[in-house]
Amino acid sequence: MDAHHPRHDAPETGRMRRLVLAVIVPIAVLTLAAMVWLWPTEGVPAPEQQGGAEELAGQVTAIQSEECVEELPDDVNGCGTATVRVAGGAEDGDDLEVPLPNGTGAPEVAEGDDVVLVRTGPDGETYSIVDQQRGTGLVVLVAAFALALVAFGRWRGLAALAGLGVTFALLLLFVVPAILAGEPPLLVAIVGSAAIMLTVLYLTHGFGLSTTVAVLGTLASLTLTGLLSSLAVGALHLTGVTDDLSASVGTSQGINTQGLLLAGIVIGSLGVLDDVTVTQSATVTELARANPAYGVGQLYRAGSRVGRSHIASVVNTIVLAYAGSALPLLILIVANDDSLGGVLTDQVIAQEIVRSVVATLGLVAAVPLTTALAAFAFRGRE
Repeated sequence: MDAHHPRHDAPETGRMRRLVLAVIVPIAVLTLAAMVWLWPTEGVPAPEQQGGAEELAGQVTAIQSEECVEELPDDVNGCGTATVRVAGGAEDGDDLEVPLPNGTGAPEVAEGDDVVLVRTGPDGETYSIVDQQRGTGLVVLVAAFALALVAFGRWRGLAALAGLGVTFALLLLFVVPAILAGEPPLLVAIVGSAAIMLTVLYLTHGFGLSTTVAVLGTLASLTLTGLLSSLAVGALHLTGVTDDLSASVGTSQGINTQGLLLAGIVIGSLGVLDDVTVTQSATVTELARANPAYGVGQLYRAGSRVGRSHIASVVNTIVLAYAGSALPLLILIVANDDSLGGVLTDQVIAQEIVRSVVATLGLVAAVPLTTALAAFAFRGRE
């Protein structure tokens, strides 16, 4: 029985484990030391000038529609007023009469809707509806996502949820505050990404040699992505300021927007990189188990064939993701009937092209790097 159905586990010898520890431990220590060094010692600095609009929560209790005197250019709710009962604050329980919101992006309201009001004006007596409250809906959606993930993935799904929590915690507690505190955005992004990668990959996939190979492949590819993005952004003179939001961040918070662009490319590339490296490492691991006599070359060639197919699909995913996020800008630029060259060289589009190209180059490098590391780690021992 054993002769026909042997168990071929990954050859994690004592020597290989010691080699892995000799590499991973210094990386983890260096990442932790860098986080301590970059960790903001003071709270996030408040902006010098706060906005004049105060937000209030409320519920629409009645709608009083009336005929419009003239046609509205962006009619959403028509003319009239809404009665909104305020929840919270000094006006808690008060009924306010506010005009129905209209215009591009205005929320469509109905009786019973939970809405967000803003109070403006020199005396703070002007109220308007600016948005819907969607906290309950988001909670339901996230709960459905978590239940589906755990139901399908079981313990692995639960580990993935824990990893997602770690990712958000590091982004909100370290990456964003450190950038706001004035630390170099690219350096913060690389250190934060390394911390996310080390924590999440081991938490999700376990402390095995296969995971360690994926960690090393991801780290090498991420470093290359950071270098390539820095070269591309500098060579193309991209400033990172492409809209009012990025300009406001740079002006009000004093953040280097070019560095913020680089940080976004690095962090955005991490999720796709670890997907590719984990897949390549797991593929080579299974090949080594199925064919224990395979050497480095055979494992590398077989793993690379899988990697090429994976890259071909992932590249299209990256481009579509960035195109989808920039779709309104693409529509606006094309509607102006600019030439193709003018459209592509516009900073808004050029920035998205750089994101896609640099992320793709990092992915292309991740496949041979990770496959070679895995092939060496799991090569035949006979």
